[in-house]
Amino acid sequence: MVEYDSIVVGGGAAGLMAAGTAASTGKKVALLEKNRQLGRKLRITGKGRCNVTNACSVEEAVASAPRGGKFLYAALSAFPPHSTMEFFEARGVPLKIERGRRVFPVSDKASDIAEALVKFLSETGVEVIQETVSEVLAEDSKVTGVRTSSGTYRGKSVVLACGGASYPGTGSTGDGYRFAERLGHTIRPIVPSLVPLVEQGDFCSRMMGLSLRNCGIKVTEQGKKKPVYEDFGELLFTHFGLSGPTVLSASAHLHPMESGKYTVHIDLKPALDLQKLDLRLLRELEEHKNKQFGNSLEALLPQKMIPVAVERSGIPAEIRCHSVTKEQRRNFGQLLKDFTVEIKGFRPISEAIVTSGGVDLREIDPRTMGSKLVKGLYFAGEMMDCDAYTGGYNLQIAFSTGRLAGISAVGEL
Repeated sequence: MVEYDSIVVGGGAAGLMAAGTAASTGKKVALLEKNRQLGRKLRITGKGRCNVTNACSVEEAVASAPRGGKFLYAALSAFPPHSTMEFFEARGVPLKIERGRRVFPVSDKASDIAEALVKFLSETGVEVIQETVSEVLAEDSKVTGVRTSSGTYRGKSVVLACGGASYPGTGSTGDGYRFAERLGHTIRPIVPSLVPLVEQGDFCSRMMGLSLRNCGIKVTEQGKKKPVYEDFGELLFTHFGLSGPTVLSASAHLHPMESGKYTVHIDLKPALDLQKLDLRLLRELEEHKNKQFGNSLEALLPQKMIPVAVERSGIPAEIRCHSVTKEQRRNFGQLLKDFTVEIKGFRPISEAIVTSGGVDLREIDPRTMGSKLVKGLYFAGEMMDCDAYTGGYNLQIAFSTGRLAGISAVGEL
């Protein structure tokens, strides 16, 4: 029976990086993947464009992770964002930096990133085995290999890079959590992160498809004065509630999620304070003084939002602008600066970009990604209890932890 120096389970971003890195040292490495295609989730990330990383510092990358930031410091320092960029450009994938320092392939094709990693495996001599792992084998608290439906593969070390539980159609079905738990690891509760939010009510559904490009958002928690999260940027109203970059990032802070616990406050006019907005409203109302109030707001709000905003203001849509009182005008200004949406819950975990929760970080050595409980066992990527905001940070975590796990898995033999 062939014995590998290391067996990597999972052919996603973290697993591909781990396997190629381990094999680049000249060791005998196998990668086991149940999908017919490697990097399946990677190929659809960023709406098929692939936000590879973020052109930020190590410290900023650490700060982008609301859970596990300090734990990730060693991995991100060893393989920071600029190293990720150099890695792909050296393999013939030119990159570009867009708004928010998000890094994409110039081609806007996620498949170019996936294929560069597949080529990395080929160049380093990784043996790719397309089988489903059913169990990680261990004796006397040391891994000995893995079992699949076809048989047993022996390995001196095993890297688990099985992904989370989001996008199950790509193969992220939570297998890694079960493997780790059977080996004695604690699994923190699995919840969606970077996921759209479901509203209480129907205001958002009435504005379905409306995208706001420059708005401020603030999320508050019932009974607490300090906001849970604040941001500025894009937001999308959907048939179920809210989505868009600012909302996805906000979702990473809303744990645990309970109906009515959180409220999203949208500032529709972030460039104007209340006083300046009141003067603007006064001008609009004077300019359209003989118009009905509901027909006078085209210069202030998107068409889809006007009926909802008028209804929420309590000002009759049919009254003439010259009849709007000073108090009504000021209340309307307050509404535009604080348009609230009560949150009922998350969309399903299958729609989340990443999974929050996973293998307890206290049981993993941050300097190696090695298990503190089982010798020869390593972890990489999303199956660990660490996740970050949207913007390329989560893929950077996958590449950095994959790199460190791959080096450690063969370097500590």
